[in-house]
Amino acid sequence: MVSTPPERDVNEAELDVTTRKTWAAGIPGVTTSLRRGVEQMGALRTGATLRLLNQREGFDCPGCAWPEPRGHRSVAEFCENGAKAVAEEATRRRVGPEFFAEHPIAELAERTDYWLGQQGRITQPVVLRPGATHYTPIDWSAAFELIAGQLRALSTPDEAVFYTSGRTSNEAAFLYQLLVRSFGTNNLPDCSNMCHESSGAALAETTGIGKGSVTLEDVTRADLLVVVGQNPGTNHPRMLSALEKAKANGARIIAVNPLPEAGLLRFKNPQKVSGLLGKGTALADVFCQIRLGGDQALFQAIGHLLLRWEAERPGTVVDRDFVAGSTEGFEEYAAHVAEVDWEAVDVATGLDRAEVERVARMFAESERTVVCWAMGLTQHKHSVPTIREIANVALLRGMIGKPGAGLCPVRGHSNVQGDRTMGIWEKMPEKFLAALDTEFGITAPRSHGLDTVGAIRAMRDGQARVFMAVGGNFASASPDTAVTEAALRACDLTVHVSTKLNRSHVVHGRTALILPTRGRTERDEQAAGEQFVTVEDSMSVVHRSRGRLEPASEHLMSEVGIVCGLALALFGPEHPVPWAALSGDYDLVRDRISRVVPGCADYNARVREPDGFVLPHAPRDSREFTGTRTGKAVFTANPLTVLRVPPGRLLLQTLRSHDQYNTTIYGLDDRYRGIKDGRRVVLVNPHDITDLGLADGQLVTLISEWPEDPTGVVERHAHRFRVVAYDTTRGCAAAYFPEANSLIPLDSTADTSNTPTSKSVVIRLEPEVVSDEP
Repeated sequence: MVSTPPERDVNEAELDVTTRKTWAAGIPGVTTSLRRGVEQMGALRTGATLRLLNQREGFDCPGCAWPEPRGHRSVAEFCENGAKAVAEEATRRRVGPEFFAEHPIAELAERTDYWLGQQGRITQPVVLRPGATHYTPIDWSAAFELIAGQLRALSTPDEAVFYTSGRTSNEAAFLYQLLVRSFGTNNLPDCSNMCHESSGAALAETTGIGKGSVTLEDVTRADLLVVVGQNPGTNHPRMLSALEKAKANGARIIAVNPLPEAGLLRFKNPQKVSGLLGKGTALADVFCQIRLGGDQALFQAIGHLLLRWEAERPGTVVDRDFVAGSTEGFEEYAAHVAEVDWEAVDVATGLDRAEVERVARMFAESERTVVCWAMGLTQHKHSVPTIREIANVALLRGMIGKPGAGLCPVRGHSNVQGDRTMGIWEKMPEKFLAALDTEFGITAPRSHGLDTVGAIRAMRDGQARVFMAVGGNFASASPDTAVTEAALRACDLTVHVSTKLNRSHVVHGRTALILPTRGRTERDEQAAGEQFVTVEDSMSVVHRSRGRLEPASEHLMSEVGIVCGLALALFGPEHPVPWAALSGDYDLVRDRISRVVPGCADYNARVREPDGFVLPHAPRDSREFTGTRTGKAVFTANPLTVLRVPPGRLLLQTLRSHDQYNTTIYGLDDRYRGIKDGRRVVLVNPHDITDLGLADGQLVTLISEWPEDPTGVVERHAHRFRVVAYDTTRGCAAAYFPEANSLIPLDSTADTSNTPTSKSVVIRLEPEVVSDEP
């Protein structure tokens, strides 16, 4: 039996704290996957859907971008959180016109993201007119004309912002950027701006391409895997299987993180008897419990030690042939790290020097090293220099362009990397724009557009009046919640292409539209017959995805159809782009992609191969660094940043619970961290709780302090968080997003990448007065 949506919302008073886990997956992972599937889909639908998840003739997981194995695949090629993501999309719960008639927008605005998401799939387009109290139905043609009219009324195309989330297919992303550039702007912010933009910026500068340089096979062949600022047990659970396989092949694993995460301690593989009934596999050989933001100092110190040992025993540590023949900037880098400030390293990392030396020895002894990282590294002011330091260490050892070695930024959302490949970026290079012009007979704008932070500022300041999002939950994903919500409300029109309700639908412009789309799991019938789409995983593999379920409603359109329908309304049938034909046959879209997007020649044939195809990557494939300024990999000398926090303050990072993916809240439990039936917690070291004069379980207000006012700091508040004693690094704290996003200042961003600094927020905790009133 399929459960009904929750009638009441979250009650944080029911929150309970239990013992944290020291292992991930196992039987609870299996039972939770099945239970959530049955609750949302029913038993038969659950079985029929999960057997197609991540299979060659099935559909790609709408969750993370971890790659599938090339060759043999398991019958259950998915993880617990992938199963939850599918259950959320393939749910039998529905949000139709009667729902919107029953619930005024003022009521919905008081609900949490969890409650909104649990109501089910949106069944037809709805509009909120100026001054109206309810969303009401609207047909597709009227919706497209409404958007087109608002766009044509702008004084310049740059007054419109077109956002994209990572779930968009390659075909939809390519057409979306084509629509936006045909309209005349490069305002194409996306979710990468808020997560891995720092990785792309650092890697493009040092290796010439802003993507990782490893394959899944490299991960399992490595003899040293370093997992930094990442929690794969929750955010990329299928990565644990690859780590387990690497361990079986003799690899050692170093985990670097402020929190001890269950998934890096021990993995109970649910597809093995030993995982279900036994102790599973111990993963991390070394756990470096680093201070937030200390990773740059750690890798700078590792580089210093490697060069010192090379000087003591020439030719035994540094790959001299690779450095001499394939890199530049080595002398400047070597001189810089020779003078490393060890006292600053001590403060920045919080690690013993003996522990740093042990890790450096492991780098020196490894012949095949892969360094993996995620948002724990990318969301600091000094994120780009931090990732440059990782590249420096890899270059010293020649760990790029050889089997079992390389750099591995583990992207989050499925196809977020594909979106960028297809042109979703506010500053695409001239070569791409010129190819677009030649292929379609348009003139794409050349001036750079707005990224996410720039878009919020523009809406806030009245410089952008229309906001459209294909996927995502912009209001909840973005920093500085009050500013972001005010910016959206200042728009003349907000448009969201979505499958389910979220916070962004109730934080609306003067006019608002929700355009419901088909999901990954659903069949896509168009004029030319049944269609498939393509996606790119985090290791540059492009492959097919074909939904099999009947769409949740006859009124749904595909993302491709929505983009093309809007384009026809905006430009008319005489536009040089054949929008109607492209909407009816996705092979035609892929033919155009093959002539515009680098590496995508013969796209239609290659994606029909059983495992798709791998996009070219010169550093990985041939140790050529053609994308850099000189054609060589670049060593960089980066001033060391040490995050110093005033007395009585903590350094906060925002993170996910195990029951969410990005801003989608699947449930209210964080099983691995021992949090149950609630989310408003702040994890603090027990010694810090005592030093601050607080108590475990006490209710506090989180107050961030940001020096944006010349006369002092500006404060932001997040109320009624429960203090939870947790084994995190001294001086550091953690809380879930989006609840803690209100504390992140809009202007606190990473140098170069402009990514919000969600992992280094200075806060203080103040006790709340507990009222007897409900």
